[in-house]
Amino acid sequence: MKIAAILVAAGRGTRAGAGLPKQWRALAGQRVFDWTYQAFKSHRDIAHVIAVVHPDDHACLPAGLEAVHGGETRAASVRAGLEALDGAGFSHVLIHDAARACVSPATISGVIEALQSSEAAAPALPVTDALWLGADERVTGTQAREGLFRAQTPQGFAFPAILAAHRAHQGDALDDVQIARSAGLDVTITLGDEDNLKLTHAQDFIRAERILRGNMDIRLGNGFDVHAFTTGDHVVLCGVTIPHNKALLGHSDADVGMHAITDALYGAMAEGDIGRHFPPSDPQWKGAASHIFLAHACKLARSSGYDINNIDCTLICEQPKIGPHADAMQAELSRIMELDTSRISVKATTSERLGFTGREEGIAAIATATLVKS
Repeated sequence: MKIAAILVAAGRGTRAGAGLPKQWRALAGQRVFDWTYQAFKSHRDIAHVIAVVHPDDHACLPAGLEAVHGGETRAASVRAGLEALDGAGFSHVLIHDAARACVSPATISGVIEALQSSEAAAPALPVTDALWLGADERVTGTQAREGLFRAQTPQGFAFPAILAAHRAHQGDALDDVQIARSAGLDVTITLGDEDNLKLTHAQDFIRAERILRGNMDIRLGNGFDVHAFTTGDHVVLCGVTIPHNKALLGHSDADVGMHAITDALYGAMAEGDIGRHFPPSDPQWKGAASHIFLAHACKLARSSGYDINNIDCTLICEQPKIGPHADAMQAELSRIMELDTSRISVKATTSERLGFTGREEGIAAIATATLVKS
């Protein structure tokens, strides 16, 4: 199976209240669309993701995401996405409302598993509440709930079949299952999820916020490093060379600040410390630039699915003075880590002339790193 996902995000979402269309609003630290995109982009069985957006919203898209413009109706928007994928060799497609930002990997996988033996599948939940008929704020009758389901997305299909169904369909539809059934496709019901709500009204954002905050994988790591002074005329701290009447002694370039940050990143991932990845017993690392270690830790974090949210480093020394160089350190760390400077803190303190740092025998550094599963 070669599977693509279409994220339908061309609507205006007026029922969610004034402001931006709901898919571009902030939710639990990101935008609604970003949560949805990450759920599909990170799924191991999905080869490609494409978005269908309103022409006015094209600039809102994450970098590198393929997108087409939607139509006047949801059905027209979905068809635009399908036509854009035609000829690309996809055997199956998942069609998902971008406003369902809380979709879980299990819900997506359930649809994909059902598509192995069915030409169409979609998640749903059985209706458990009593159902009334009503008019003018009065109950006018009841409706049996047996056999009724609440439909969700993603709705999955064999690609050629759903493309043909959309091409043959006239007008709009409640969802893609309706279009599929009008073309004679048999649709399998998979297990839905109560948390897979569609953001429709303003109060839905409150519930989604609780869900996403509870599911976030946030890692904190700390690093601590010390290097003694030796003879020399400069030190290297957080990648910046600072003239000084001493140098720092170490197996590599003795960048105590960068070492602490690197260990904080490894610690957040439970990946040990620099010594595990770059053993001091290996002569190739003697005198090595510390940016090699830091870049490796950043790459490992991102390849493991983590975003580096922020780092905070404190250098502990009497001399040299760090303040005049803090901005340059921040900029160099930003370059190495590929992280915005607003997420990097470099500061300094003294030990009030106490201990080895107070006696100017060396420099210590403490660092904290925060990783968030993307």
